[in-house]
Amino acid sequence: MSENRARYPIAVMCRILDVSPSGYYAWAKRPACERAVMDAALTAQIRAAHAASKGTYGAPRLQIDLADAGIRVGRKRVARLMRNAGLAGVTRRKSTVTTIRDGARQAPDLVKRDFTAHKPNMLWVADITYIPTWAGFLYLAVVLDAFSRRIVGWSMASTLHRQVVLDALDMALQQRRPSGVIHHSDQGSQYTSIEFGHRCREAGVRPSMGSVGDAYDNAMAESFFATLECELLDRRRFKNQAEARMAVFEFIEGFYNPRRRHSSLGYLSPIMYAEKYMYRTAIGNTLEIEESRSSNNKYEK
Repeated sequence: MSENRARYPIAVMCRILDVSPSGYYAWAKRPACERAVMDAALTAQIRAAHAASKGTYGAPRLQIDLADAGIRVGRKRVARLMRNAGLAGVTRRKSTVTTIRDGARQAPDLVKRDFTAHKPNMLWVADITYIPTWAGFLYLAVVLDAFSRRIVGWSMASTLHRQVVLDALDMALQQRRPSGVIHHSDQGSQYTSIEFGHRCREAGVRPSMGSVGDAYDNAMAESFFATLECELLDRRRFKNQAEARMAVFEFIEGFYNPRRRHSSLGYLSPIMYAEKYMYRTAIGNTLEIEESRSSNNKYEK
């Protein structure tokens, strides 16, 4: 009734709904209960966190965001308040195949669907996808560190050629300077090209390739593209490639790497997870040095 009072008289609505006007006015003047007040405040926090995730987070990730802000609340309550507020996370769509073989020599599969990495720069996974715009397709090549899920190299181009994967690899090499890292991809012609193989040998990168037509052999890269499509591409339409380039850049460097929470990383973002690892490693090294010093001092005495 309160929502429609601007359109219909209260007396008319009370008569239709068989409610006494005095009863309605008594209810309207009654102060909200403590639970309702808390729900209203919490809903405002949920709206802000949902907006900060670019409208992508559902209840599980929003609950972690709220916890980081010092707000302890159950996941079911978050889900209920999201429904009441008309908020929802996004869901993934099926991936699209962009692999084109040219009969060139393939590298062996060094991964065998085991994407476990115990530290950074042990295993990189790479792949290519397309981004539709009104001016034609834009192609995106990425290199992802399997340890933290961070995109360490990426490149975009208006045509699907080998240079786009070379540029993505060069970016990863410049940022990380790895030693003996495995670079795993599909058997697309860009990755089987002579130029790409030469660049890998020159940089000390160990190329690895999955089987043809099997998305599970490069599942981690496919997972990133599913996230990109679900959380950005399915929700935007780009007039030109410049607009798409800026949106993808903002998604990778402004949201995915620094802020996007992953359930497989304990709901930390790629950068947060890597920083946590570096901190623990530094603490462990310090303790080893102190223990070594204490042991040496003991023997000297």
